[in-house]
Amino acid sequence: MWIILIVLAALYVLALRGRKGHPELPKFRGWNYAHRGLHGNGRAENSLSAFRAAVEHGYGAELDVHLLADGGLAVIHDSNLKRVTGQEGRVEDLTTAELTNYRLQGTEDCIPTFRQVLDTFAGKTPLIIELKCEENAAALCEAACKAMEGYEGLWCMESFDPRCVYWLKKNRPEILRGQLAENSFHYKSSKLPWYLKLVLSYHLENFLCRPDFVAYDFGTRKNLSNFLCRKFWGIQGVAWTLRTPEEHAAALQEGWIPIFERYEP
Repeated sequence: MWIILIVLAALYVLALRGRKGHPELPKFRGWNYAHRGLHGNGRAENSLSAFRAAVEHGYGAELDVHLLADGGLAVIHDSNLKRVTGQEGRVEDLTTAELTNYRLQGTEDCIPTFRQVLDTFAGKTPLIIELKCEENAAALCEAACKAMEGYEGLWCMESFDPRCVYWLKKNRPEILRGQLAENSFHYKSSKLPWYLKLVLSYHLENFLCRPDFVAYDFGTRKNLSNFLCRKFWGIQGVAWTLRTPEEHAAALQEGWIPIFERYEP
């Protein structure tokens, strides 16, 4: 019995291992990252106004990328358009030309294309690019990687969906990649089956995806898997989403890269 428990414990610890030594990773430390751009004060999330403000204030940014019906890429958080535009539909069903018909959160900004956002940053501050997968992991990853070809600036990619992170590992191993996660057992709204909650909440997919960093919901970070990932295996942690200066200070003290909103560091 003890031998079985020891073997299972060893397999658990081994499963949490990521990839160490990516040369770009140290360059991401020391920056503050505005969540969906520096939004608020009349600037909508994931808008060009929010991204321009982030650049002007010297912040990096975290942003969300979806694949459009025509193969283009849009920057918006939700697949469902209702919350941020007030209109029905899914962003994946739109074409690039149709994005201008959708205003963001009552502002004059419309849903931006990924290219517009890249042109706004133009390499001035670093980007954390989240791939928002809707059962289209390969096509989304391929389109996003192609869009980044020739971009002169600091950037990385991450996703909640391990299929995207695995695709990057297999097809574009040179790209700095991260696994997004949260403790799904903490949220009653999570609709994932228990076994997926277990795997995704506690980094058990790392042995397949080998992420360079783990981006974790800071409020639910205190679990053994996070501790082992960061302290035993030395994987960089990225904290989302910090909403107070106190949380920000705690994240920095613990060695996390900070993603913030609702305040300025």
